[in-house]
Amino acid sequence: MPLNFKKTYRFAVISTLYITLFSTCLVGVLLVLFATFSWQFCFAFALGIAIFSFFVLQYRVEHFIYRRVKKIYDDVSLLDSTTLRSQSITTDMATLTKEVKKFATDKKIEIENLKVREEYRREFIGNVSHELKTPLFTVQGYLSTLLDGAMKDKDLRKKYLERAEKGVERLIYIVEDLDMISKLEMGDLNLEFSEFNIVELIQNVFDLLEMQADKKNIILMFDRKYNKPIIVFADQEKIQQLLTNLIMNSIKYGKENGTTEVTIEDLVKNKIIVRVRDNGEGIEQQHIPRLFERFFRVNKSGARSEGGSGLGLSIVKHIIEGHNEKIYIESEFGKGSEFSFTLEKQK
Repeated sequence: MPLNFKKTYRFAVISTLYITLFSTCLVGVLLVLFATFSWQFCFAFALGIAIFSFFVLQYRVEHFIYRRVKKIYDDVSLLDSTTLRSQSITTDMATLTKEVKKFATDKKIEIENLKVREEYRREFIGNVSHELKTPLFTVQGYLSTLLDGAMKDKDLRKKYLERAEKGVERLIYIVEDLDMISKLEMGDLNLEFSEFNIVELIQNVFDLLEMQADKKNIILMFDRKYNKPIIVFADQEKIQQLLTNLIMNSIKYGKENGTTEVTIEDLVKNKIIVRVRDNGEGIEQQHIPRLFERFFRVNKSGARSEGGSGLGLSIVKHIIEGHNEKIYIESEFGKGSEFSFTLEKQK
């Protein structure tokens, strides 16, 4: 197996050979001219010169290159000087080039991520400002009108105060969802797992949202009658919130006189999949990848008129991920949408 020297070693060896050959020839010529020629003397001299030249050249080359490479690292901030000091010095240019490329790539990725985060931050702040501005101006407008003299009219006063109260309720709803999404994104989910009947929980959500569904004459129903309980292992409160958000969305974007249907199916041995299906307006394919983004709405004007914070699906995604489960979307524009998610089933 051939020896695999570092490139700097090859450089030092070749340079040593040149120096040794030249020095030996010079000494040989001098011995011939001025004294008796001796092969033993020439060999000993050559060996001494070779060893001395190799170590001197290697030492000088490594420190020469190291000082300049370290300056490059410091100048471009690719690597802390402490990292350089903690590693053995290398002057192998192939290894050096590879390391520089790796650090440059890492920094480029880091810069790109920072740009994405900055863009996301600007968009988030803009969305929050817009979401809070509408109800704030609404409340301010009604209160200003009352203070300007409308308070004396009892009917008008009651009407404006009720509208102002709705604006405050929407503000509270947005702030609560913002607080929750912040906790979810920081990993502060605090799930409390327990066994519960998912059929009963879905029926409870139907009962809670029945009045909203009646306003659009939308029927909330199961695909069939579930005579036996289906026991799952999850955080009951969070799953109820998840179902509330999904079913509420199906009501908001559903057609009048339509339906919202929930199906529970066995997926694998210890998993079930819950499907929430509506026959509403559906979602165009280009919008589906962004549905779980904060404040993203397909129809912004229509969605805001329906109320809500714009954070519902983002919260759903975080709850599902907190359970280490999956959520899926299927939609056909003009025909309806289906959101489905998996849960762990108890025997």
